[in-house]
Amino acid sequence: MNWFYRLGERRLDLTNRTLVMGILNRTPDSFYDGGETFALDDLVRRGEQLSLAGADILDVGGVKAGPGEEVSEAEELDRVIPAVEALHARLDIAISVDTWRASVLSAACEAGALVGNDISGFADPEYLSVAARHKVSVVATHIRLAPRVPDPDPHYDDLVSDVLAQLLDRAERAESAGLDPDQIAVDAGLDLGKTPAMSAMLLRESGVLAATGYTLLLSASNKRFLGDLLGLDIDQRREASLAAVAYGVAHGCRIVRVHDVAGSVQVCRAIEAIQNSL
Repeated sequence: MNWFYRLGERRLDLTNRTLVMGILNRTPDSFYDGGETFALDDLVRRGEQLSLAGADILDVGGVKAGPGEEVSEAEELDRVIPAVEALHARLDIAISVDTWRASVLSAACEAGALVGNDISGFADPEYLSVAARHKVSVVATHIRLAPRVPDPDPHYDDLVSDVLAQLLDRAERAESAGLDPDQIAVDAGLDLGKTPAMSAMLLRESGVLAATGYTLLLSASNKRFLGDLLGLDIDQRREASLAAVAYGVAHGCRIVRVHDVAGSVQVCRAIEAIQNSL
């Protein structure tokens, strides 16, 4: 299986390579760091550190995925756009914007972003037309309800088949909007409307999702399912997160969205060396 993903003018062959996407949260209530990079200077400094550690992409978000206080469109723009502008001015690295609002995606693209990472599965009807107009790539994520909506008792007729069907539907919608297949990545949405066991199963079945031919993104870093399955608090999940990266890459994930860039880069390069050795 060959996978390709486009970052601006670059069409990257990911058949034997995995991209590392570093997470940058400009949110005061991030589940992971509690707002450590909410101040713009702190976020830019962290972006510089992740770039030096080997990140291929920086993913900037201004609204956390889980339940919390309402964040208006204006507030999200105020958080995200200065961050994208500052990172684009200082660093030679691809920037992704973690948003489900088409208006935020459009402004971020004008500021230099090359990827729209949408955990809502393109719920905003203008999202894909904005992506096509700006010629940027997207990430289609599976989610059962909507971002920020609690989903304590998720049910699926057939978990893997249902997730796969929705991801293929979103990818087909993206192509119909004018995006090429190499501008589309898919993400199973671990912890988004899934129990810990469901998230573990989707990670275990990464090979099935990767077989679609679309680039598969894995976002497992420090997530609740790892903590619940292993009895780990949020500050104890580094090794489990790296294990998830290793498993995902070995089974076809070609973008990993992570907090620990340096560790994930080492894991990815090691897996690639093992898989590609004679």
